[in-house]
Amino acid sequence: MNNDRTYRVAILGATGAVGREMMKVMEEYRFPVSELLALASAKSAGKKLPFMGGEVTVREATEDAFEGVDIVLGAVESEHAKRFAPAIVRAGALFIDNSSAFRLDPDVPLVVPEINPEDIFKNKGIIANPNCSTIIAMVALAPLARLSKIETAVCSTYQAVSGAGVGGMRDLEEGVRAWAEGREAVLSTFPHPIAFNLIPAIGGEKEDGYTSEELKMQNEGRKILHLPDLRVTCTCVRVPVLRSHAVSAAIVTERAISVAEAREALKNAPGVVLADDLAAGDYPMPLRSTGGDAVYVGRIRKDLTSDRGLALFCCGDQLRKGAASNAVQIALRLTGRQTV
Repeated sequence: MNNDRTYRVAILGATGAVGREMMKVMEEYRFPVSELLALASAKSAGKKLPFMGGEVTVREATEDAFEGVDIVLGAVESEHAKRFAPAIVRAGALFIDNSSAFRLDPDVPLVVPEINPEDIFKNKGIIANPNCSTIIAMVALAPLARLSKIETAVCSTYQAVSGAGVGGMRDLEEGVRAWAEGREAVLSTFPHPIAFNLIPAIGGEKEDGYTSEELKMQNEGRKILHLPDLRVTCTCVRVPVLRSHAVSAAIVTERAISVAEAREALKNAPGVVLADDLAAGDYPMPLRSTGGDAVYVGRIRKDLTSDRGLALFCCGDQLRKGAASNAVQIALRLTGRQTV
């Protein structure tokens, strides 16, 4: 691929929240698209979606829908990604998949363009987008890993309800209304009320009491940072915030990194906004990062439990940088147009 041509792009799962966000990001980034195919389930076929000042008509996603397509952006669940991946590769298209289907496949690059862009070009037809919280955390931690290898990380995520889709947002809004009206909330998505509450479990239970969401931080972080011995303990918490995930991280590095050194590295890191002035009230918050692609990083300080430790707090929009924008940025790298 080169930067002088335009591309025929398909979005698989175009009617979902991530798919629609991908279309917005493509517009913002002026993606060199000659034609956009919006693919979704049969029940969504015929719907009109706004794009580039006009409209595109949703088509049913079938195995033969990818002929002549250059790039497919995947915004579907793992089972559907696995179903369509063989057809996409056979058609000669490149599949950039946002699901978890291929993230740990050794033959599939797992990419955050600010961190490991060289891995993009090692693909065999499929590139995986990491988990949303993993992307946000790794954008913040990678500049420090370049200073000194990270040995361990203890992370807590504070994940917005929109990470669970429209139903998650509905549960929060319904919970707030129910509280104001003095009645019991009717839940559709979460196992417990989320309004004025925290739910310290995201994903299904895996080994040793960890959830599937918590293990992603270690397993995917190792692959992205090329640190196979990285050890991570993670606790994932759903919080009553509509959009943007936050991560608290305490890391131990091979050599001690000073706070000043860390700040300087983060200030100059692609995709990062340094927000680290406690006295001035300048620190990462969901409302600051919502609607953009930057990861805000602040509260940088020495970890009091280790001489080689640092602690920080970061925040990023999980629908954009945690999903849609990261995929579009990968595609732009492939076209020769660099965004980060």
